[in-house]
Amino acid sequence: MHSFRYVGQELYCEDVPVSALAKKHGTPLFVYSQTTLADHFQRLDSSLAPLDHLICFAMKSNSNLAVIRTFADLGGGFDTVSAGEIQRVVAAGGDPSKCVFAGVGKTEEEIAFALKQGIYSFNVESEAELARISRVAVRLKKIAPVAVRVNPNVDAHTHAKITTGTYENKFGIQFEHIEAVYARAAKLPNLRLRGLQMHIGSQLTDVEPFRQAVEKVAPLVSRLNARHGFDFFSIGGGLGIVYRDGLASGSPAWWKTPEGRKILTPQSYADTLVPLLKPLGLKILLEPGRFLSGNAGVLVTRVEYIKKTGKKNFVIVDAAMNDLIRPAFYDSFHEIVPVLKKGGKPVSSDVVGPVCESGDYFAKDRPLPKVAEGDHLALLSAGAYGSVMGSNYNSRALAAEVMVKGRKSAVVRRRQEIPAIWGNESVASWQGR
Repeated sequence: MHSFRYVGQELYCEDVPVSALAKKHGTPLFVYSQTTLADHFQRLDSSLAPLDHLICFAMKSNSNLAVIRTFADLGGGFDTVSAGEIQRVVAAGGDPSKCVFAGVGKTEEEIAFALKQGIYSFNVESEAELARISRVAVRLKKIAPVAVRVNPNVDAHTHAKITTGTYENKFGIQFEHIEAVYARAAKLPNLRLRGLQMHIGSQLTDVEPFRQAVEKVAPLVSRLNARHGFDFFSIGGGLGIVYRDGLASGSPAWWKTPEGRKILTPQSYADTLVPLLKPLGLKILLEPGRFLSGNAGVLVTRVEYIKKTGKKNFVIVDAAMNDLIRPAFYDSFHEIVPVLKKGGKPVSSDVVGPVCESGDYFAKDRPLPKVAEGDHLALLSAGAYGSVMGSNYNSRALAAEVMVKGRKSAVVRRRQEIPAIWGNESVASWQGR
């Protein structure tokens, strides 16, 4: 579930009216519910209680320090993909020894930094990377913990840009080659073959692809463990969320779509996978991102203009694709609701931003309540791949972010000052002033 709801005609985040946050902090504004973040983590954690496990939040989905600290305080680890993300974990008070370091292009500098921080493991994507990690570890006189990422060639049946588990993707090493790769890696100096990792894709709302992948990979894990003495098996992330949760119609349900189709829940996920994983006798790592943070955040935006062209009703808002790029990038759906309900017959509308691109839109031909200049809308499920993918395109400032817990709220990222956008730039020395 999430903690965004209507009290009368007014949208609340936990016990705080969203309109009050917009008035105080301006828009565009990301609002996060700490209770929702914690609830989703604890539900997943409890469902996996029969296993020795560690939930490593995929912080690429949301790297705000307050979000990281929420999961660190709950005992979580972190799935990182850069030295910068590891530094964020440390800055937020997280434990680098609970970090895994993924990604296909780790530099020598990043590898050295991660080794010095004492990370839990590198998730290795290629033999060239294994050789590089070995060289850096020898130079630093350290033992590098590694887990090779196996590509199980299981189709997750998700969006082409977020599938990762087939041989057409850049990630991991082919299933058929893994045992030979481990045999060669065992001969490299200063490596500790600590486990095996896989990840088949993102936004999976059915347990079946997970079951297929685990059933295929588990026997491989057993064989490799017998030879190399593993500590863990990481099954990756990818648990999906409901983007059409029915809040606008007054009947939200986080476990099913408004059409009534049930989707993956922590318990159904665990009921399927725990019996397959427990016999391995290893620590099980998970790397969820969107499942933990997605429905814990909204993007609040102000209506600037209503523009009617005869064919279209455009609702022009102050948020844009530089704030939330998912609709433009993935054609993704985000439910859009009024912060203050007015009633009236819905109007088919395109919700668009001010960026100078035709792709700068949040919805097309969407039935929305009639709104006017100065009204506020909330784009739901914006807690994952929202602010973290923000940019300064069109020299637009990065949005502010607020965390709510109960009746309390706090700014957890100040709105960027416009001069800060070009603060690291300068004219060339020959251009004068």
